[in-house]
Amino acid sequence: MAGVDFSIQHMRKAGYIKMPRPHSHTSYELYYLLDGERVYFMNGSVYTAQKGDIVIVEPGDLHSTSSSELPEFERILINFTPNFLTEVAGWLDGIFPFGKSLLIRFPFKAQATIDRLLLQMVDECKEPISYNKTVVRALLIELLVHIRRTIDLEQNIVIEKHPMHQKISEIAGYIQQNHAEPILLEKVAKQFFISPSYLSRIFVKLTGFHFREYVQVVRIREAEKQLRNTKEKVQNIADHVGFERIEHFNRVFKKLNGLSPLQYRKLN
Repeated sequence: MAGVDFSIQHMRKAGYIKMPRPHSHTSYELYYLLDGERVYFMNGSVYTAQKGDIVIVEPGDLHSTSSSELPEFERILINFTPNFLTEVAGWLDGIFPFGKSLLIRFPFKAQATIDRLLLQMVDECKEPISYNKTVVRALLIELLVHIRRTIDLEQNIVIEKHPMHQKISEIAGYIQQNHAEPILLEKVAKQFFISPSYLSRIFVKLTGFHFREYVQVVRIREAEKQLRNTKEKVQNIADHVGFERIEHFNRVFKKLNGLSPLQYRKLN
């Protein structure tokens, strides 16, 4: 039943595995761990997702996953657009959307119910039979209700406590807040009391980005926002987000978007 508005994947893997590149979607993503652990980088924060955790990714938010110290894992991944729920939108008032990307931990007593819901969704999508879409939509609504109830408990929203994950999250936050200023690996490493070589290795391992590459991505995403929402000249936007030369800005922008800044502005 996979299509433009809804897809679901069930996977069990062993060994070191990570996404080829950090990325974003125009759809919502739900990433549920049936077993094992995964390191998840999302919007500048690093989390360790465990059995019974679900990662909720809003459209447009950068994210990636990689292996933790426990290499085996089993997960179910759902992507869906708002169109998939258009016919039942009235039922979801106050329930969905959730407003931001986050990781939540279902209470232990609820995990068997969530497992059942998601595995039933997987089974329903294996073969095209009558009313597939209706059943899957009903199961998704039930899942979204469970997520909303868990969010409302607040203590089930996961805040990363692993010391190195916390440090990389702080460094990513520093880059986001200071992207308009010159940012050098050596200077940031010194500021956060970590060696430059170790920071370089651990940053790419946990985020999927090389340090310099992440700085560029943060700057370009801010430039995209200004191109969409202002009439500021491209040269000024390049300066505002931290590029010293317009030629460099144009080259990096096109590399990441496949469009020049002016082409991007016209389309958005």
